[in-house]
Amino acid sequence: MLDSLKQKWVYGSGLAFIGLAALFLYFEVLWFLALPVALVIVYLALFRLHWLMLLIVFVTPISITIDNVGGGFGLTLPTDPLMFGAMLVFLFKVFYDHRYDMRIVRHPISIAIFINLIWMFLTSITSELPLVSFKFLISRLWFVVTFYFIAVQMFRYRDLLIKYFWMYIIPMTFVIIYTMSRQYVRAFDEKAAHWVMSPFFNDHTSYGALIAMFIPLLFNFMFDEKFKIDAKIVSGFFFFIFLIGLIMSYTRAAWVSVVAAIFLAIFIKLRIRWWVLSLLGVTLVALFFSFQSTILQELEQNRQDSSGNLAEHVQSITNVATDASNLERINRWKSAFRMFAEDPVMGKGPGTYAFLYAPYQHSSDLTIISTNFGDLGTAHSEYFGPLAEQGVMGMLTFLLIVFMLYHTGIPLYYKLKHKRDRAILMSVILGLTTYLTHGILNNFLDTDKASVPFWGFLAVIVVMDLYCEKNEPETEKTN
Repeated sequence: MLDSLKQKWVYGSGLAFIGLAALFLYFEVLWFLALPVALVIVYLALFRLHWLMLLIVFVTPISITIDNVGGGFGLTLPTDPLMFGAMLVFLFKVFYDHRYDMRIVRHPISIAIFINLIWMFLTSITSELPLVSFKFLISRLWFVVTFYFIAVQMFRYRDLLIKYFWMYIIPMTFVIIYTMSRQYVRAFDEKAAHWVMSPFFNDHTSYGALIAMFIPLLFNFMFDEKFKIDAKIVSGFFFFIFLIGLIMSYTRAAWVSVVAAIFLAIFIKLRIRWWVLSLLGVTLVALFFSFQSTILQELEQNRQDSSGNLAEHVQSITNVATDASNLERINRWKSAFRMFAEDPVMGKGPGTYAFLYAPYQHSSDLTIISTNFGDLGTAHSEYFGPLAEQGVMGMLTFLLIVFMLYHTGIPLYYKLKHKRDRAILMSVILGLTTYLTHGILNNFLDTDKASVPFWGFLAVIVVMDLYCEKNEPETEKTN
């Protein structure tokens, strides 16, 4: 009897929806057709939040940005509304249930993030464009809340952590194959490589940066002790696709970032002490300033522009004389420093660089790709952008996050008891290193594609620190 009633209810509901859909379609009210999808998403947010999180990760590489949805603001679909909704549901649950592990909140990485967000809020109040700055702040909040604070709870379950990685890797592989197929019909022309990843990525720099972030993880998966041989072979296939995609992205900064990650891996494996690295860094900086004139003269003699020839393209990395991309980056940096000099404490306001930098360009710095419309990127640096927009504390609070990541992550690598935990931790540290190295030359943390792995990888480090089994203190090896 009960089963019969349920069956009648299902059939009745289905027929009612079909009838209503036909009626709304007749009157051209098309939004009604999206109602079932919206109801499913609401259900996931309320009762299966981890499923919604994995869905967001999966659609992130294939999300599409609409530059102007009104009021001069852009929107990335479908990720922005999904993340915003997930953030609201999570915050409601936390304040209603009062169930959240406070160790996460008190973790040094979390504290560094809070300090950064608080300063961003203060500089939004003093911003020259408050509407832009608060929109920027809100978008940063839904990135951080969703893929850091929710993710830390979610990643306590190892199967969900591994699924998180693959939910990004699989659609990203589709984007790489799509991009390379478009490159193939254009004979892998270097100029075409700048835009063929559209509409999924705006240009080749962000595309290359995100590929580079997952190279260490895929390399690790090829040797994962918990993976069967067929899973290792599949991981090797994905690693090969990502490696070819990285090479053919013609993204020089991404290439350099992978090299930097390899060097860091060697330093960690060899247990080279931090004071040795610090001394090496200070020595290199001192040598640069001692021979600054000679070095700059040598760099200015490099006339190799960006090229379809990979060897020539690598050589063009240090061309600061004629390469338009390098010169434009220097132009943006100089503009950022001039903006900082005018407002060194509070900056111009988060997210305002693209709208305000044009008057700070000098005619002698302009290149063939310079623009006054802020439509070709921002400050081209994760460090100089906050410096211009949020003052000196803006850059320092971001550097604090970077410092806490390494200060927590690298010592933790030596403490973790299980080999697989250490391998995953090493992979995310190296993945973050590729991004932070690339971040000297470009900035993408205002996009969903970079924020999902960046904040997610930070969450992995916190999970490893709080919840993974460690060696007893007396048996730990010191760095």
